[in-house]
Amino acid sequence: MAVGGVAALGAAAFLLPHANASQDAGDDGRAPGATGTARTLRATDAPDLDARLRGLLGDAFAGSYYDSGRQQLVVNVVSGDDDVIVRAEKAGAVVRQVAHSAAELGAAARTLKAGAAIPGTSWAVDPRTDKVLVTADSTVTGARWDRLRSAVRGLGPGMATLKKSAGTFKTFASGGDAVFSRVRGGGVRCSLGFNVTAADGSPAFLTAGHCGVAAQRWSDTETGGPTATVDQATFPGQGDFSLVKYDDPGTRAPGEVDTGDGRTVTISRAAEATVGQAVFRMGSTTGLHDGRVTGLDATVNFRSETDPNGVDTVTGLIQTDVCAEPGDSGGPLFTQAGEALGLTSGGSGDCTGGGETFFQPVTAALRATGATLGGGAGGAEDQSGSGSASGSRSGAGDDGTPALTGTR
Repeated sequence: MAVGGVAALGAAAFLLPHANASQDAGDDGRAPGATGTARTLRATDAPDLDARLRGLLGDAFAGSYYDSGRQQLVVNVVSGDDDVIVRAEKAGAVVRQVAHSAAELGAAARTLKAGAAIPGTSWAVDPRTDKVLVTADSTVTGARWDRLRSAVRGLGPGMATLKKSAGTFKTFASGGDAVFSRVRGGGVRCSLGFNVTAADGSPAFLTAGHCGVAAQRWSDTETGGPTATVDQATFPGQGDFSLVKYDDPGTRAPGEVDTGDGRTVTISRAAEATVGQAVFRMGSTTGLHDGRVTGLDATVNFRSETDPNGVDTVTGLIQTDVCAEPGDSGGPLFTQAGEALGLTSGGSGDCTGGGETFFQPVTAALRATGATLGGGAGGAEDQSGSGSASGSRSGAGDDGTPALTGTR
């Protein structure tokens, strides 16, 4: 684990990225209800503009998403006040008037948490539809499905969308290779996320919280002795992350992601994700895969692995359409510009048929643990700047950054 940002097996495919237009675009390619003009911007700049607009618009702000086809940030507003629209347009966004405020959608999500925390369900606010997107996996049937459907209808017309997922929501820990731990009854395999420096200066790494809860001692080989020990772990609850300290305080772990085939991506900073943003995930089971962010502040109700009738609810996650499989837990979610976004938590489906995958935001994990990105030689020093990635890659992305694309 000391020699690379991620312990990963399997070759990754490097292709030119797909510049998919927003699914919400009308015949002219613009978001329905959008007004005015906006400047084009790189996906890496979208979170900064989003943060500015949140402060600028106040209660009128109702979410935003990145339109990758037009390279613009679309911001939802609930006020028809011309001044609000002008301010958002001057800031550089496409303005779209919508029916539901961020507060209303947030209240709907809290109502679901109180009355529909059913194993195999998830929900997140979708700014592209101005609704709460509620998903039920294949295990939600019969009375549970009726209960969920009733809860969604109770939110009121036009407030939420309910859909079925073919897979089963689960965390992606598994027995096998990558970062390992031996526990009673077998072994556990997860993936290393990002190397960090702990608050006390110790070299460490971040991985999934359910991995840290499952086992305390970890190794970079299946049969080798432990080389790292869990210092903090959060799961379930407000997140899914662990801080694992290397046992050797002299460990020099570079701040990069190993994407396979001898290639690496240098991680320059931690960043917030944006709906519509193109992202990449690396995992020890399935290698490199790409997709887009589909929701933020997602709540997932995993079926408990310790209580057959229980549920492990995790909040505050990033929702994506990137695939993942058992053993990928804890692996990094990042951008082609070298920004650290998340840690693989769980989801449904696989990398043959596809599915949804949820990620713990890295920014929240760093704040909670007091750690900083970079674990030693080659570590990332910039925690908030806009540095670029390095490594062996070819081509150019649709936002001007080097092309790096995995298979979905």
